[in-house]
Amino acid sequence: MTMIVHLKLNFIVLCFSTLFLLLPFTQSTDVKYCSQTDEYAVKVQGVEILPDPVVRGKPATFNISASTGQAISSGKVVIEVYYFGVRVHTETHDLCEKLSCPVSAGNFVLSHTQTLPGITPPGSYNLKMTIKDDHNQKLSCISFNFKIVFGSLVSAS
Repeated sequence: MTMIVHLKLNFIVLCFSTLFLLLPFTQSTDVKYCSQTDEYAVKVQGVEILPDPVVRGKPATFNISASTGQAISSGKVVIEVYYFGVRVHTETHDLCEKLSCPVSAGNFVLSHTQTLPGITPPGSYNLKMTIKDDHNQKLSCISFNFKIVFGSLVSAS
């Protein structure tokens, strides 16, 4: 009986040790709404950046978890990227290319993948994303910071 308890205790200690080793590598991305007074129809719960930090010359994926109380039939997504407060990139996408339209009321994930050029300067960036409906009304507007680094120091052999 004591051997079973001892094995269970070792397993629990191993699980907690693994968790504490992984905690420093998990980062949450702080998301801010563009306006604290506007009531947006699309609420953003969080942003996941893969990889984090972003590696220049490699694909990066931004997954935005959100929800809406109303169906969205069409619209657009405007992405602006800032480096030291200066807008360095802007792109606009059809919302229905990023999501299956109509977007039903409830939870959804808007995903955007892009490979940054190898000449992209490393450093801290800010991304502003605005979602607009087909009447150009803002459904949501968020911003968050992310980092770009040089390629991995680990070589792939």
